[in-house]
Amino acid sequence: MPNMMETHHPRIPVCTYRLQFNKNFTFRQAREIVAYLHRLGISDAYASPYFQAGAESLHGYDITDHNKFNAAIGSREDYDAWVAELHAHGMGQIADFVPNHMGINDPQNVWWQDVLENGPSSLYAPYFDIDWRPLKSDLHDKVLLPILGDQYGRVLERGELRVRFDGGSFSLTYFDHVFPIAPGTYRYILELALENLAEFREEDFYAEFQSIRTALEYLPRRTETNPERINERAREKEIIKKRLERRCAEAPQVQRAIEKAVETINGHVGNPRSFDRLDELLNAQSYRLAFWRVAAEEINYRRFFDVNDLAAIRVELPEVFDAAHKLLFELVASGAVTGLRSDHPDGLYRPLEYFEKLQLRCAKALRIPLPKDGRAIYLIVEKILAGDEQLPKNWPVHGTTGYDFANQVAGVLVDHNAEGAITKIFKRFIGHSLHFGHLVYAKKRLVMRISLANEVNVLGNMVDRLSEQNRWFRDYTLEALARAVRETIACFPVYRTYLEPGKPVSEEDRAVIERAVAAAKRRNPAIEESVFNFLLDLLLFRFPENLDEEQRAAHAEFVLKFQQFTGPIMAKGLEDTVFYIYNRLAALNEVGGEPQLFGLTVEMFHERNLRRQRDWPASLLATSTHDSKRSEDVRARMLAISEIPQLWGRSLQKWRTANRRFKKQIDEAEAPDAGEEYLLYQTLLGTWPINLDGAPVPSVGQEFITRIQRYMAKALKEAKLNTSWIQPNENWDDAMQEFVVGILEAGPRNKFLPVFLPVAAEIARLGAINSLAQTVIKLTAPGVPDIYQGTEIWDDSLVDPDNRRPIDYPRRREILAQIENVPANELMQCWPDGRIKMRLTQRLLHLRRENPDLFREGNY
Repeated sequence: MPNMMETHHPRIPVCTYRLQFNKNFTFRQAREIVAYLHRLGISDAYASPYFQAGAESLHGYDITDHNKFNAAIGSREDYDAWVAELHAHGMGQIADFVPNHMGINDPQNVWWQDVLENGPSSLYAPYFDIDWRPLKSDLHDKVLLPILGDQYGRVLERGELRVRFDGGSFSLTYFDHVFPIAPGTYRYILELALENLAEFREEDFYAEFQSIRTALEYLPRRTETNPERINERAREKEIIKKRLERRCAEAPQVQRAIEKAVETINGHVGNPRSFDRLDELLNAQSYRLAFWRVAAEEINYRRFFDVNDLAAIRVELPEVFDAAHKLLFELVASGAVTGLRSDHPDGLYRPLEYFEKLQLRCAKALRIPLPKDGRAIYLIVEKILAGDEQLPKNWPVHGTTGYDFANQVAGVLVDHNAEGAITKIFKRFIGHSLHFGHLVYAKKRLVMRISLANEVNVLGNMVDRLSEQNRWFRDYTLEALARAVRETIACFPVYRTYLEPGKPVSEEDRAVIERAVAAAKRRNPAIEESVFNFLLDLLLFRFPENLDEEQRAAHAEFVLKFQQFTGPIMAKGLEDTVFYIYNRLAALNEVGGEPQLFGLTVEMFHERNLRRQRDWPASLLATSTHDSKRSEDVRARMLAISEIPQLWGRSLQKWRTANRRFKKQIDEAEAPDAGEEYLLYQTLLGTWPINLDGAPVPSVGQEFITRIQRYMAKALKEAKLNTSWIQPNENWDDAMQEFVVGILEAGPRNKFLPVFLPVAAEIARLGAINSLAQTVIKLTAPGVPDIYQGTEIWDDSLVDPDNRRPIDYPRRREILAQIENVPANELMQCWPDGRIKMRLTQRLLHLRRENPDLFREGNY
């Protein structure tokens, strides 16, 4: 047991190494590379989520059970063996924890399945952020599930929805989806089964079967909210299921009668009326199946962004917090986990409260008093900082996951003197100018219309109810208030604010809200100014004096919900839309980036380093992450475009001319369009393979072509200009796929590659220099450097899932064994093989390991 009198200091890593766990990279495989990582100079493994997730999950963020290990990754024994190997090498482990949401597209999620079975009366109904009284009355006491591939009636009458009976309970299947049937509605099926058993009325099993049917009638309703009745329902429904299972086992006639009833309920394709019973059964459930396209306007549970398969959980409730963190705290207590990454803090109801509780419980797990600074364990948060925004200083964390640093180092590697030339080239190539601010505003409004419309409507109705509480504001119309909410969110300059009821509003949050409301006013002169003033007062907790405690609580609830919503709109509008349109220099389009600024001066970069050293000296320094739009090396090459603007401009015109024959006319437009083509050329420069002599390969294989096709397919859909995930334009998609093949297929008729390869050679050389400079900066700057899996040598990965490809660790081990006896100048001469990057990485990491105090506390 630790000495309670000693001052506790969390383990601060020297350098972390991010591992992406999934079925293709397991605990056993992680154990095999521990010695390699230690030899490289890594102090801590930085693991992606490894708790139970969706069956085919490659990322792990769709957790279905926080208290079980993902069987696809390995057993508890496999995990313990990996941890033991880490400890044998003096290494720690940072665990990536997901407190905001869960994956619900897998029946392994017991909590969600129980909610679907029991509705508001589920023991787990409070665990999820569900609106049981949405605007649409037909959805009262139901959860909308937008999972159907077509309209409900068509799906039903095609026989794609099927009831099945197994182990005493009924469920509904839709291809791979499985949904429980509410026990109280078993009567729809059992009444038919009783008719099928009419000839056995004198048998004992018939009376028992009737008794089961009667017991179902007395089951507490699925809308019950009384805790005692909820517990009674939870207990009795399982008893009834067991009785039914036992009766079927003892009397085969009952089993056959039920199977016949199920066959009748499931209907017969070609006879629409035969599906009436199934329709009636489904309408009695606690969920409503719907066409996936209705999600934006009617979904009534909070999601992670607009992902229907990821439902938000209410971790602010003590019972949810305890249930979700049980295994995590066990791992902290055992020493298996020595640090934490908290995913998506902007989705939390009250982030500060969550982090304080997390640290307190970690202190309890470690059996130590909570340190004075509130930080019992090393904790980094996935907070996206916009512009010059700062991490809230009252958070008991050690910093961010490093998106901010990635943008800073990219910014200092840009030749900002080339901004005018690059801007002119971009405008000339796409045929028009793009104003970044206007584009962000427009795309945030688009996202609120096509992806997250219902969430905006809910906020609008909340503020409308608040306005009705005071005679000064009750004449504001619902539409005016809803528009004011939408416009303010569209003008929000950061992801979210962090106001806490009962606490003073920080100057930073006040400035953000006032700036957003002022911008919304300017853009909407037709909306009465007083409507915006009313919203401003609400958001700053400026309550009318005559409000009672209940009304003040309603005001506070609106603010807290508003804060949870601005982040998803920023993320979907900026990262997942604008960053695929505003491609002046796409290397600057990273999470948290400001591509409109075209880089940082050296002085600005040093100022940010000094600020980090002062405020967050243990913040993570990342250059590649699982969320990156492209790897650090691809980005380094693309940044080099700013060093050759004249060559870039001339080359673009040549490439466009050479490749025009591969374009198609679709709906009177040229496909791909100029903006898409502009992004493609940057991407090819960033990823083109290089021979060992430094010359670009003369032609690429099918694997490379397929990767580029997949990347461009995603880029086009995210941009939402000519095709999208919601409204795919297959002809446009096909045109881009064929364009990629056409320009990359080598042959005597290919006019593109001969004029492309010389530029690719120059960019590869400049990019390698940029990447090595980036590596030196990361490994020597204030903070904790992080290496994303595989990037210790050159890595040409693009956005996920491309950056989750298997890593060739045998090759990396071999390189590490070679380089220790090879002179650095020789490695530099052979730079295309990547050994020089590993040598540089190892040398600097060993320097950090040998001089930890210098890098943690030395002057900058």
